[in-house]
Amino acid sequence: MPRQITAYSNPLVKETRLLREKRHRREAGRFLAEGLRILTEAREAGRLPHHLFFAGESASHPLVRALVAETEAAGGEAIETTPDILSKLSGKDNPGAVIGVYPEFLTPLAALDRSTSPIWLVAERLRDPGNLGTILRTADAVAAGGLILLDECVDPFSVEAVRASMGALFTVPVARASWDEFHAWLREGPGQLVGLSLDTDADYRSASYAAPTFLLTGNEAQGMPNAMAAACDLLVKIPMLGKADSLNAAVATAVMAYEVLARTR
Repeated sequence: MPRQITAYSNPLVKETRLLREKRHRREAGRFLAEGLRILTEAREAGRLPHHLFFAGESASHPLVRALVAETEAAGGEAIETTPDILSKLSGKDNPGAVIGVYPEFLTPLAALDRSTSPIWLVAERLRDPGNLGTILRTADAVAAGGLILLDECVDPFSVEAVRASMGALFTVPVARASWDEFHAWLREGPGQLVGLSLDTDADYRSASYAAPTFLLTGNEAQGMPNAMAAACDLLVKIPMLGKADSLNAAVATAVMAYEVLARTR
């Protein structure tokens, strides 16, 4: 039976609200996810929250009922609260009907099985959580084997990244590694490393791709370092026909991912 919390001063409310900050997420090993669609995606992927907050007015919704029942059955706690407290937890004036507190989860690089998909996404020093979330959605859309984050990428468990992923954080394996760790792992088995670059004449539509293809997207402002570019098996670019010199990193990744998918099927 869900308990009720209606006071801002409740210790669990204070503790949960702190998870919007990176330092507290790392200390607790937990993160926030918000919205019925995202939490339902997580439930269908077999991930349930430690704590589930829901507004009393949404308690009759069948998806909310399913979340409450399965969270409690798995040993988590469901908490009925007010829209004002949900707003305080999410930092939004119009919060979703549900907010979940989940344990952070990353897949070790060594546990990735490159034979499970012909395409993998790799991102280097991404700074924008919206870009990271969007790239996760692309990874889910093309059934990529996973997303590998290199060096100092933005936190995939930030509220903004989780929100932008629209549930893909729960369906796509995510690994973190340094460039050296990733490069050594990649060369232990099959895999073509394809880098998105402006410093090449190779059109992405005329290049040859071999599965499994690891598609490397560099930092939004600086691109990838020269050493990484030199280590790629292939550098390709997307032609720009207007005045802009490049696409947004997440958009470019999506364009490339579908091209690689079409070629490697």
